[in-house]
Amino acid sequence: MNGLREQYACLYAREFPAQAMLRLRPELREKAVVVMEGEPPLQTVCSANARAHRLGIERGMTRVEVETFDSVVVLARSAAEESAARAALLECAGGFSPRVQERSGSGEFLCVIDIAGTEKLFGPAEVLAQSLLRRVRALGVVACVSVSGNFHAAVCNSRGRPTQTAVIPRGVEGIAMAPLPVGVLGLRAEHTETFALWGIRTLGELAELPEKELVARLGQEGRRLRQLARGELPHFFVPMETEFRLEERMELDAPVELLESLLFVVGVILEQLVLRATARVLALASVTVTLVVEGGGTHVRTVRPALPSNERAMWLKLIHLDLEAHPPGAAVVGIGLTAEPGSTSKVQMGLFSPQLPEAMRLDVTLARIRAIVGEECVGRAVLEDTHRGDGFRVEGFTTPASQERSGTPGFSVSTGMSVGKVRELDGSLAAMRRLRPAERVAVMLRGQKPAEFTFRERRYEVERAYGPWASSGDWWCPSLWGIEQWDLIAREMDGAMLCCCLVRDVGLGGWLMAALYD
Repeated sequence: MNGLREQYACLYAREFPAQAMLRLRPELREKAVVVMEGEPPLQTVCSANARAHRLGIERGMTRVEVETFDSVVVLARSAAEESAARAALLECAGGFSPRVQERSGSGEFLCVIDIAGTEKLFGPAEVLAQSLLRRVRALGVVACVSVSGNFHAAVCNSRGRPTQTAVIPRGVEGIAMAPLPVGVLGLRAEHTETFALWGIRTLGELAELPEKELVARLGQEGRRLRQLARGELPHFFVPMETEFRLEERMELDAPVELLESLLFVVGVILEQLVLRATARVLALASVTVTLVVEGGGTHVRTVRPALPSNERAMWLKLIHLDLEAHPPGAAVVGIGLTAEPGSTSKVQMGLFSPQLPEAMRLDVTLARIRAIVGEECVGRAVLEDTHRGDGFRVEGFTTPASQERSGTPGFSVSTGMSVGKVRELDGSLAAMRRLRPAERVAVMLRGQKPAEFTFRERRYEVERAYGPWASSGDWWCPSLWGIEQWDLIAREMDGAMLCCCLVRDVGLGGWLMAALYD
């Protein structure tokens, strides 16, 4: 519509079932690995890495035939891991263009990216292909990228040269594809047999056949195959919509009971999540660990630090402490990690501002404290809408985007039985020091007001009494107001002054020293 000439980049990865398994198992990449599918004992090889192919292993071999080779690692095919690897590759391709179409087949991953008009963002086609290839290799997948002005030419060139990255100049698609075997066209069995009888082995030989005679023998399918071989067949591009989701799954080869062994696998999966988030200039805000245990149950834990971060060491330590405090209770046979993305946070301090503790160290320290005292005992105190003496709750630490400050910084004005730090008493501000637990006192009344009391074996005479205030109840339940509060200014016999807060339980009739004012 904008008059741009077509340009496509094809991302192709062969032996995809094996690559999906090895992506999260870096320790097996230097060994011969085969992936088998089917029910025992009828399992057959569906994919293998390059080292296994060099030994002579082929698709369709049985387990008995594979066991005749030395030092071959056998893995069971995992649909969950292939789905996670496919989503990661499509997400990587979507970082270069929102127009992506997948054409994966049996045992291979293939997607085509419409890169027309992206030169100002990523440079020439050669530079884009190399950038895409580096990101794919960072995900642990070996692939190739082929760029062409024709959709099908890019696909065929990728299948025919799975270990090379090439850019086909516009107008020479047929010449570039001529040496490729006809198998890259995805022929049906009858066409494969027919071309074999005719002696047609390459696309160049197929492209040289006369069109009328080919249509007379194969129908319109023959014309379509000839256009494919010449790089002239047009294509209606249908982009797919992919959801950005940071999720990785891995099925373990054997049940794992030791936490250290489990954390080794979690560390590899975390590295993939961090790479994918970094590619989109994002950070991990929370990580949910789903452990599949023997028997079919699951153990789910969510770790959420104060600030989003891509520090793999911090996440690994937080997950370690959380699983140590909440073990799964059974051997683990599968692991799934789902991350919630967040914006990367940068804190710029003033020139003379005090240095804040590093977020990573603070989160790890808080996690260690939670493991000792419990999760419900770590956080910040938040006032509740109540008249109870200790009306507050503990919430987890959070970092809001913006903070509004009003009044005196660091203080809050208190009236009645509040848990605030500052109290106006006799025209001046006084700090309240709560006594936990409150101490019992003996009080003498005069005219329904405290006149004398004994506190810590000392006798005081009341000079001024303020109150009483009804408290210890929720404002919507007045029947629960059973506490009277008095703010007193008293003096000892030697003249020492004491400012305090006395409370009386109306039901029980006892007096308690609740707080002292400095």
